[in-house]
Amino acid sequence: MSTPKLMPPAVALFVLGVAAIVAMFIAGEPGLPAWVFAAGWLLAPAGLALAVFSAVRSARPRR
Repeated sequence: MSTPKLMPPAVALFVLGVAAIVAMFIAGEPGLPAWVFAAGWLLAPAGLALAVFSAVRSARPRR
């Protein structure tokens, strides 16, 4: 069984989002630009949603 095509980008988005969240906790709020907060709020959930979509799509039986 091969890896679905959407899974690697989904994992990458999720990892980038989690890295942004970790950066927020390490550096604290005052020292970070706004795009780091946006990345934390948007990339991790988008990667998770894309991974779930990819897993559901690949698990469906072919017609």
